[in-house]
Amino acid sequence: MAGRDHGPLGLVMGDVDMVRALGVAGISSAFFGFADDAARRSRHMRIAMPWIDQWERQEDIVAALLDLARSLPEPPVLYPQTDATLLLASRHRERLGDALRLILADPDLIEQLVDKARFQALAAQHGLPVPRAQRLRPVPDAPVPVLDIPYPLIVKPLTRTPAWSAFAGSGKAVDVGDASAFAALWPQLRLVGTEVIAQQRISGPESRIESYHVYVDAAGAIAGEFTGRKIRTFPPDYGQSTAVAVVWLPDVAEVGRDVVSRLALRGVAKLDFKRDDRGALHLLEINPRFNLWHYPGALAGVNLPALVYADLTGRPRPTARAVRTVEWCDPLQDLRAVHATGVSKVAWLRWLRRCGAICGLAREDPAPFLLGKVWPAVWLRVGPARFRAARGSAAAPDAPPVPGEPPGSSA
Repeated sequence: MAGRDHGPLGLVMGDVDMVRALGVAGISSAFFGFADDAARRSRHMRIAMPWIDQWERQEDIVAALLDLARSLPEPPVLYPQTDATLLLASRHRERLGDALRLILADPDLIEQLVDKARFQALAAQHGLPVPRAQRLRPVPDAPVPVLDIPYPLIVKPLTRTPAWSAFAGSGKAVDVGDASAFAALWPQLRLVGTEVIAQQRISGPESRIESYHVYVDAAGAIAGEFTGRKIRTFPPDYGQSTAVAVVWLPDVAEVGRDVVSRLALRGVAKLDFKRDDRGALHLLEINPRFNLWHYPGALAGVNLPALVYADLTGRPRPTARAVRTVEWCDPLQDLRAVHATGVSKVAWLRWLRRCGAICGLAREDPAPFLLGKVWPAVWLRVGPARFRAARGSAAAPDAPPVPGEPPGSSA
C-alpha cells in the first residue's frame, strides 16, 4: 500500500501523528482538529475542515462531517483519536455510518471504558487486574470520606474539566501519601467540584507504564498488535507522554489479549498497564480509539490504521511485519520533561539523533514540525514583542503570521 496516494481519504479527528501513520501507508487525509494543529501543514493532508471549538455543538460537528463525506467521491474512513471525538462518533454512529466508514467497539462498552468509575465496575465484573479504587463526590461542605483502599494512592478526575486543569495543571492525577495528606487535599477538591477516583498507587516511575495496542476485526480476530513502554512524560509524574518506545513485551501482549477476549472488544484499543516492584502488571485504563502510538507502530512494522483502512475499503491488508524497536518523541515537549528530570541535554540530543519517529517531522514531510511547531514556539517567545516594537503600540496578532507573508496578512 505504501506509495499509493489515491482512494478514499482517512478522516482524522486528532493530530499530526495520526495523519503521519496514514501517510506511511500512502493514505491521504482529511483533517478535523485544532485550527493551529501541525497536521494542517502535512503533505499527506488533502482537506482541512474548519475547527468547531465547542463540543456542546454536537449536531453542528456531525453535520459538518456528513457534509464533507458526501462531497467526496468515496466515503472516507473515520479515525477518532480523542475521548471527545470517540464519544461523538459512537453516539452518532448510525448517522455517520450512512456516509463514512468506521469500526468501533460496542457503544455501551465505549461508555464504560471512557468513564473511570464505570470502568472500575466493568473490571470487577470481568476480573481484570486493576488497582483498587473508590469514586468520590467532593460537593461543598462534604466531610472527608472514609476510604477503603490503602495508602499511598492517587486522585484523578472522572473527566478532565477546566476546573481540574486550573487545579492540577497538565497532570492527570495528584499523589496522596497518607490520611493526613488526603484530609488536607479534600477542601481543595471540594472547590474544584469535579467527581474523582481515589485509586491505589502502583509504585514506580512513569517509565513502568507499558501498553498493548491491538486491532480486533469485525469477526473477533486479532489483525495486528504491538506493545510499548513510556520513556518520559511531562509533568514527570502523571503527565502526558513526551517520549515512548515501541518494543515487544511478551507478557504485556499475553495479558492484553486476555483482557480483550474477556471484554469481546472490537476495533482499535490501547491498554495501559503499570509494572509493580515484583513485576506484576496492573491494568490502569483502556482507550478504544486511535492515538499517537500508531505512528511509531507503523514504522515498527504494524500499521493498525492501515489495517483498518484495508478492511473498511475492501483492499488487501498490508503485511504486519515482526515488530522492531522504534522510539518516538515530541521534541519541544520532551525538552521540558528532560529539564524537569535533570537529564543532560547533551545526552538527550544524542538520543534524539537515534529517535526513529519525531512528532510532526519526517524527511519527506518537514512542514508540520517547522511551520506547525517550531515557528509558533519562536513566535510565542519573540514575535509579539518585536511586532509591537515595529508597529508602535499596536497589539500583536493572536496567531503567528505565516512565514513569508507580511505580519497581519492572511495566507
